Amino acid sequence: MSDLSAFPITQRWPAARPEEIQLYSLPTPNGVKVSIMLEETGLPYEPHLIDIGKNETWGAEYLSLNPNGKIPAIIDPFGPEGRPIALFESGAILVYLAEKTGKFLPTEPTARYETLQWVFFQMAAIGPMFGQLGFFHKFAGREYEDRRPLQRYAAESKRLLGVLEGRLAERPWIMGDDYTIADIATLGWVRNLIGFYEAGDLVDYGDLQNVPRWLAAGLARPAVQRGLQIPARA
Repeated sequence: MSDLSAFPITQRWPAARPEEIQLYSLPTPNGVKVSIMLEETGLPYEPHLIDIGKNETWGAEYLSLNPNGKIPAIIDPFGPEGRPIALFESGAILVYLAEKTGKFLPTEPTARYETLQWVFFQMAAIGPMFGQLGFFHKFAGREYEDRRPLQRYAAESKRLLGVLEGRLAERPWIMGDDYTIADIATLGWVRNLIGFYEAGDLVDYGDLQNVPRWLAAGLARPAVQRGLQIPARA
């Protein structure tokens, strides 16, 4: 049996199956990237719900795993050279799991780097901009009298959707015929933008053709449907 006692986070969230990957997450757009990837690859894992509403990411146990205090994070008891590895940042975890399994990331160098650039496009642009739009449209930011922040993030989110719309013209997935971690990284954010954030009208989502088709195809995948609900909320 694997020994994870060196990781303080396991004192707060004990591992019932320490031989499996330990997932510390919440089904947010960032969190579901990893649960979807784990479901897609079939790797055995044990999910732990981290309640950000209760500030659980800011406790000492969680910060010992991710000093940035964000979800998701993982511990793989069988990492490189058979030794445990702890990782945070959803993009890094996606790359790690893709390389561990040989799935959803091309091995041919050019295609590999092109895939990674679209993963980083999500990490650097789509995630931050969509998240800010959600804050100023649905949450506390909507009370601000100054509408310029909302307008700025709506315009930039619309532009980014246009980039994605163009990329998906005449191709089913971001990288063409193959579904990759670029799709996995992005699906949850687009779903959240038009669903939970209710911002579809702000970004003229109804005028798009390729992005809605791609999103529907992604959400139809059984592993995506399961991953969107993991870890199960209380």
